[in-house]
Amino acid sequence: MEKILVVDDEQSLREVLSIMLKRAGYAVTCASDGEEAVEQLTKEIFDLVITDLRMPKVDGMEVLKAVKSTSPETVVLVITAFATADSAVEAMKQGAYDYLTKPFQVDEVQLIIRNALEKRRLSTENMLLKREMASQSSFAQLVGQSDAMQKVFDLVRKVADSKSNVLICGESGTGKELVARAIHYNSARSTAPFVAVNCSAVPETLLESELFGHMKGSFTGAISNKAGLFEVANGGTIFLDEIGDTTPTIQVKLLRVIQEREFRRVGGNQDIKVDVRVVAATNKDLEKAVADGSFREDLYYRLDVIPIKLPPLRLRSGDIPLLVSHFLDRFSKESGKPTPVLTPEAMQVLLAHEWRGNVRELENLIERVVAFSSGESVTDMEIRGWLHRPVAPQPQQGVPTDLPDEGVDLEALINGIEKDLLMKALERTKWVKKKAARLLRLNTRSFRYRLEKYAIKGGRD
Repeated sequence: MEKILVVDDEQSLREVLSIMLKRAGYAVTCASDGEEAVEQLTKEIFDLVITDLRMPKVDGMEVLKAVKSTSPETVVLVITAFATADSAVEAMKQGAYDYLTKPFQVDEVQLIIRNALEKRRLSTENMLLKREMASQSSFAQLVGQSDAMQKVFDLVRKVADSKSNVLICGESGTGKELVARAIHYNSARSTAPFVAVNCSAVPETLLESELFGHMKGSFTGAISNKAGLFEVANGGTIFLDEIGDTTPTIQVKLLRVIQEREFRRVGGNQDIKVDVRVVAATNKDLEKAVADGSFREDLYYRLDVIPIKLPPLRLRSGDIPLLVSHFLDRFSKESGKPTPVLTPEAMQVLLAHEWRGNVRELENLIERVVAFSSGESVTDMEIRGWLHRPVAPQPQQGVPTDLPDEGVDLEALINGIEKDLLMKALERTKWVKKKAARLLRLNTRSFRYRLEKYAIKGGRD
C-alpha cells in the first residue's frame, strides 16, 4: 500500500483529501503545518507528499526541501491558490512533480496522484530493468545435458511458481545465482524485481543498511533516507548469496523479515510490509553450521523449504564440451572475433582437469582462450599452458619481508595492495569493469564496493 503525507493548515482540506485518498486505497498521514510535516519525514518514508505552499512558520517550499534531502525518490505535489501559481512553478523547478490550484476537482486530484505514483513506479522499474536486461534469458545461461543438471532444470520448472523459499547449495562457481535467476524469471514474479546481494562481500556494518535501508542521521554518513534491497525487491525475489557467512545479528533480522514479512529500517520506528520471495545460496554445510552453533536452526528451516543441490563440474564432466561451445560462442560475439576451435586433444585436457573452481573456472579459461586466439584451432599444449600457468610471486612495493621492530600499519598496507590490484585490473582490461572484476575473481557488487571505497572513478560496465 502506497503511503501519502498530506500537509495543510486547513483542517477541512486535510480531511477531504484524507477521506478521498483512503477510499482510493492509500495509507494516509496528515500534518497540520510544515513543522509537523518535517518531523514526520524524519520518522517515515512516503511515496507521495501533498503540501500547501503557504503555511505559518515552515512553508511548503521548506517541506519540499526536507523531502528532497531525506528521500529524493518521494514525489511531491504542491497546493496553491490561483494568485500564487508562480510560486508553484518555482516549486516545480526545485523538484516538485506538479501543482494543484485551489479550488480543485476531486477527479483532477486523483488523476494527478495516479500519474505521479505511476511515474515513480516506472522510474524504479526502469532502473531495475536496465540492471537485469542481460539476465532476462537466464534459463538459457544454464547449460548442461547430464542427468544431474536435467534434474535441476526439472526442479526449477516445478518450483518456479511456488511461493516457498529456496535454498541452493553447491561449491563456489557451480552457478547458484543463475539457478536463482531462472527460478525468478520462470515464475509469476518475473515482471517484478530480482535483486541479488552477496552477503559475504559487504561488511556487517553496511549489510544491515543494504538489506533493510536506513533513516537520515541513523549513523555517520547517512545523509538521506535510503530504501533497502528488501523494499526494492517488493513483489519479486531477493537472492541472498553466501547466506552461510552472515553474522548472528543479521540472521536474527533476516528471520524476522522472513517470518513476519516486515522489517524496520536502521534508525526507523515504522514497520515496513513486503511481499518478497527469498532464494538463498551457500557453499557451506549449513546443517553442520547449525550443529556447531554458527547458524540459527530456525532460520535454516525457514530457508530450506525447497532445497536444490548443484553438482560440481567434476561430477558432470559430460557437460564440459557443451559448456565450452557455449562460452566460445559468447566471448567471441562479445569481442567481435572469430570463434576458435579446440582440437580433440585440447578437449581431452579439459575433460581430465579437476575443475576446483567449477564452471566459473572453465568460463574464465575460455575467455582467455578467445582473448589470445586468432580464431584458428587451439592445441592441447596451449590449454595446458593456460590451465597451469606458473604464478610467480609479485613483489609489492612497500611490503615488508619481515616485521620491523616499530611494527606496521597492517590495514593501510592491505588497502594499498588492494587498490593497486584494482588499478592494474582496470588498466589491463582497458577500464571495462565487468572484465576487471572477473580478473580479480569478484562479483560485480563486491567490485563496485571496492571502487567506491578507494574513490576510483571512470571506466565502463
